[in-house]
Amino acid sequence: MSRLTGVFAQLKEQRKKALIPYVVAGDPSPSGTVELLHQLVAAGADVLEVGVPFSDPMSEGLVIQLGHERALANGMTLRGVLEIITDFRRDNTHTPVIMMGYANPIERFGYDAFAEASSVAGVDGLITVDLPPEEVGRLDHALIQVGIDNIFLISPTTENERIETIVARARGFIYYVAVKGVTGSGQLDVNEVAQRVGVIRGMTDLPVAVGFGIKDADSASHVAQVADAVVVGSALIDEMVRKSRADANLEEIQIHEAAVQLLKRIRSGVDSSPS
Repeated sequence: MSRLTGVFAQLKEQRKKALIPYVVAGDPSPSGTVELLHQLVAAGADVLEVGVPFSDPMSEGLVIQLGHERALANGMTLRGVLEIITDFRRDNTHTPVIMMGYANPIERFGYDAFAEASSVAGVDGLITVDLPPEEVGRLDHALIQVGIDNIFLISPTTENERIETIVARARGFIYYVAVKGVTGSGQLDVNEVAQRVGVIRGMTDLPVAVGFGIKDADSASHVAQVADAVVVGSALIDEMVRKSRADANLEEIQIHEAAVQLLKRIRSGVDSSPS
């Protein structure tokens, strides 16, 4: 059983829902990202989602786009992201880590080399935003060889026939995008989320995580009632940006604390929802 599958199975036994925070590797700094990941686990994260900085992150809203820009300006690369995960694994071998990124850096790295390097670093899953199931064959083969789960996004506008194609390829869990548009945009419609998650569950036994549009404990609590996992990203990054702007003299660990405190509140919201 993979680390990711094991965590979801354990949480199901405990009648709990997974909390998955997203951060951009290298933002606010490469050196501080490892410590931030540890802080998020201590605050209640069950799985970590690490964004690979890219020059054209098409699915991201402004908050995360700017995070990508800051990370790239800090010199962060795909190899650098793998080094961060390697460093994290020195003190944490139990929390699953998934990477979310775009095809171009992976293609330049080479599918087989990337899969091997990711496995060595301790990566458990991969979301490649702009690589559809029909085009994922070579990469997927490489990931299967090293036991890394290939995770796909499903949006509110994805047709049922398309969902069947996606879930047939997916491993680990399904990531349902709760709002139309980019990360951090749109209004969360929990009734629509519940309906769409029900459709997905009718086609697969994989856990369903819901992200995009979750900003606080209340929205997380509502989503946790209908999903197996709650993903939060833009809100965490926005909290750190606000904190750093309020006082330019803060140490990075103090900036992290803004995200940590928000995640703790979201954890409470997730845990307060009826199972």
